[in-house]
Amino acid sequence: MKEEERTIFEALKGPILTLGYDLVEVRLSGNKTKTLSVTVDRVTPISLEDIVTVSDEVNKVLDELDPIQDPYVLDVSSLGVEKPIDIAKLPLYVGQYVNLHLTTPYKGDNILEGRLQEVTDEEVTLLLQIKAAKKAIVLPRRDIDKARLAIEL
Repeated sequence: MKEEERTIFEALKGPILTLGYDLVEVRLSGNKTKTLSVTVDRVTPISLEDIVTVSDEVNKVLDELDPIQDPYVLDVSSLGVEKPIDIAKLPLYVGQYVNLHLTTPYKGDNILEGRLQEVTDEEVTLLLQIKAAKKAIVLPRRDIDKARLAIEL
């Protein structure tokens, strides 16, 4: 992270957290016309209205700080509907439809999608749709190395 980005990140982190969001990334790119990209996240879905609220706060902080001397475009966004999930935060996503990548395959599959039913320190219960039936499976939590939200088809 460039020094200018680090300064902006530190200035925005607190105000964005106060609004109920996590600041994920600040990136300044471009030559002639610069773009300041600010990415935020939270457990619950982020709407367009949320982005406007965050943008207003970011603009307020940037107006006071004035860290960028050249003209720039502000781009505030979220991680999206299929955002990655920190494995340690899986319990916060119980009830959500997720994609799990396993280090040890389950019945030959190392990628599973289903509704997260329960998460303990040791295990994860995932409700899978198998043809017309739903089946709950229990996976060792240590076997999950990546997780993200998924779109249920």
